[in-house]
Amino acid sequence: MNLFVVRHAIAEDAKPDQDDASRELTPDGARNFRRAVQGLRELRWCFDRIITSPWRRAAHTAELLAPVSTGEPIETELLCKSPTTELLAMIGEVTAPEKKRHGTAIVGHEPWLGELVAWLAFGEARRGDGLELKKGGVVWLVGSAAAGGMSIRAIVTPKILRALR
Repeated sequence: MNLFVVRHAIAEDAKPDQDDASRELTPDGARNFRRAVQGLRELRWCFDRIITSPWRRAAHTAELLAPVSTGEPIETELLCKSPTTELLAMIGEVTAPEKKRHGTAIVGHEPWLGELVAWLAFGEARRGDGLELKKGGVVWLVGSAAAGGMSIRAIVTPKILRALR
């Protein structure tokens, strides 16, 4: 299985009394991520499934992945907290059979995405502190959606993706 973990693009700063889930992408964040998606296209990566946090900034980022995806994003609250075995089971269930350069994208937030990558690659979520996933960046993993069942193939910053277009 190819799994692509995508951190949401740059969002507006939190305002006092604002629900964190309602924060939008900034115009620059959306524009830069559209350019990063062109880089994903240049790499010929395609997502058969996208699983996203329902929080506005992640859902909008998932929508911007449309040029490199074949289905509608699936929203889950499981991406709004530390990863659980329920999330791993969901990833395994919705992932399509493997095709070259195809996979499932997960769109969410830090620190939870770092924990997810660490859990999948190293078997322990707490090791996620050592991973730096920039806003709009992508981690490519290959293997099985189980603790320690995946290998990191690449950590690609948004700057690199934008340079590929």
